[in-house]
Amino acid sequence: MINRLSVIAIAFVSVSFFACEEKIYVEDDFDAPAVPRGVESITGDEAVFLSWYPNDDKDLSGYNVFRSFYENEGYEHIATTTSPHYTDNNVSNGETYFYAVTAFDYNGNESDLSYDLVFDTPRPEGAGARMYDQNRFPEISAYDFSRFKIQDYQNLTSDISFEYHTASGGLYVNTLSEGVLIQDYGYTESFDDVTYAPEFGWSELGYVEAILGHSYIIWTEDNHFAKIRITELSTDLMQFDWGYQIDPGNPELKPEKLDSNDQISQ
Repeated sequence: MINRLSVIAIAFVSVSFFACEEKIYVEDDFDAPAVPRGVESITGDEAVFLSWYPNDDKDLSGYNVFRSFYENEGYEHIATTTSPHYTDNNVSNGETYFYAVTAFDYNGNESDLSYDLVFDTPRPEGAGARMYDQNRFPEISAYDFSRFKIQDYQNLTSDISFEYHTASGGLYVNTLSEGVLIQDYGYTESFDDVTYAPEFGWSELGYVEAILGHSYIIWTEDNHFAKIRITELSTDLMQFDWGYQIDPGNPELKPEKLDSNDQISQ
């Protein structure tokens, strides 16, 4: 049997419970989530891949992605996502884009734009290109980055070639004019591990050893940067993935040609 005191106690608890619930939903929230940190980009072919550290705000609802053609102004909203990453496919190769990200919560509060300076210039790329030994298969031994084409190493527009040197047994990637520079970036897990051209490290020999799994950076005679990663290698052929920056002088580091003292002149 429930007595009068029990009924009063239950009523008091119920009133208290609903009072607490009312406080939760009525109380105003004007605190915006933290500004997203660690925003980074990876260059793609007509694509830019963005990522950032996930926010740990308990009331986080999502992120807004902004893009501009300028560093400090003109940012326009291009996407909303609940994940700490986004791929911008609405871009053109050779055009530079600046990016920023905000975070917002369920109450509509939005953070400031991210502070990281993030910009990228999409460029063409391809996979599975094959150059054959220039001594035995000269007509398909070289690559022209400006035309994305396998061709004869004696063609004046060719940038690099593949060679099996029978006397030494070595496999090499050759540059085909004094104006083309190359360097071995070392072993990389993937093609995307190389994101920019270093300022130093260019080979003084005009060639580098071809090694499976290594990436290489090429600086063409007409001031474009390119990269390749070797995915298959034998005495007959070198298969590689490639990327070519059609924006002259890009990326951000823009060294000059090596002078007679083998130093980078600015």
